[in-house]
Amino acid sequence: MFSEGMEFGFYDKAERTANKAQEFYEEGQMSQALEALDTALEINPTNSAWHFDKALALDSVHRFEDAIAEYELALGLNPEDLEILNSLAVDYTRTGQYDRAIEMFEHIEQLDVSYEPSYCNRIIAYTEMGLHDQAEEMFYMAQQVSPGCALCYYNVGNSLFVRGLYQKAIGCWIKTEELEQSHPQINYRIAQAYWYEGEMSQARERFLSELRLNPGDVDVIFDYGLFLLENDEVESAKEKFNRVLEFSPSFAPALFYLGEIALNCGMAQQALEKYNAALHSDDTLAGPYYRLAQHALMQKKLKKARAYLISELRNSPEDAALLLSIGAMFLTIETHTAAEDVSISTGKDQALPMGVCSDLDHAMHCLLRAVDADPTNPETYHALGVASAMREAYEDAGEFFSHALEIKHDYFDALRDSGLVLGKQGKYEEAIELMRRAKAYATGNQSVGGHVLDMRIHQAMDRVAKLTNPLRHFLRRH
Repeated sequence: MFSEGMEFGFYDKAERTANKAQEFYEEGQMSQALEALDTALEINPTNSAWHFDKALALDSVHRFEDAIAEYELALGLNPEDLEILNSLAVDYTRTGQYDRAIEMFEHIEQLDVSYEPSYCNRIIAYTEMGLHDQAEEMFYMAQQVSPGCALCYYNVGNSLFVRGLYQKAIGCWIKTEELEQSHPQINYRIAQAYWYEGEMSQARERFLSELRLNPGDVDVIFDYGLFLLENDEVESAKEKFNRVLEFSPSFAPALFYLGEIALNCGMAQQALEKYNAALHSDDTLAGPYYRLAQHALMQKKLKKARAYLISELRNSPEDAALLLSIGAMFLTIETHTAAEDVSISTGKDQALPMGVCSDLDHAMHCLLRAVDADPTNPETYHALGVASAMREAYEDAGEFFSHALEIKHDYFDALRDSGLVLGKQGKYEEAIELMRRAKAYATGNQSVGGHVLDMRIHQAMDRVAKLTNPLRHFLRRH
């Protein structure tokens, strides 16, 4: 809180101005508070309390870097003030400067081992660093000083939630609620944990409790919309996303999910409008470029589809399924582009300028990232095999197909395509054996024809399938 009770002295005007700044701060008028503090500090720049107050005001408007500068000035004037040290360490955490934050918290502990906020706030830092054992250690140290700290239970609950320990997180957050019923968004956090745990009725109850307390909280309304969508309550979810837009018309995720609902209802044009509106609000949002790329590819607008996919990749998606699908789409674009090249040129791929990534390069990049994110999906390895075969790297392709078959031994596409690349390498006996296995599986499984990746990437194998006649016609003849 702002400093109080300062005695009037030589800089009488400066102190009156600083006191006025405190009134502005308490009334939520942050720009006026900052302006008044700047005036006071111009007269007396050596008052650490005013620098501290200015940092607090900057924190309240999320100007954390500027706040850090003010805390550091305050600390230079009052180097052992625990509140300044703690607030500075908190902002180091907020800005991702974790090593500096931990160093500051440890310094506080050396100055005063009983200063509980240094442990409580360190839980947050360690959680964001992924050091959850240390986060729990800080929780127990804080408990020794202040066993009734609601924020400590809240912070360690976040650590448990991140690790997927949802029931334990719920227990901590219910304890937070018992200690401090007015803790911000506590019903919301409990709702999220119940949702992730699959306890839908409890999650719904907590969402509604939070919305009764804070009916205009956009984040809660949006998340509740996602919850409803997952429960196939599409119209209710749509209403919630539209409610979000009433409070925040440019809320891009709500626009995107309204596009998803329209797409699933067969209203393609309305979906495209929502996706474009989402990108107009936030061009870093994951999803809209991908959907626009799908539409462009269906319209055979290859250049536009490629541009959309590259834009999607700039947003660094991490979801394995999304990366697999993007990679598959790049393979499809490569296949169609190669076919066009054959019809107008010599039948060889045209060289790209130095430093320009081909569609195959983009596909490989996406698929390798998908493997890193989820190494258990045989379709990703199959797609990598397809991409390698299209590069005529047949040994690599065979290895990828083998990985796919290790995960799913009766994977028809991998069996078939593995046989094709073995034939290309002249390994006809091995190739025919794999073809027999593929034929046997196809005969006993009527659903083989539907086992394809998004956008049917196995069609890209057409370029690889131009092998010797005995192999190309093996399945047909046997």
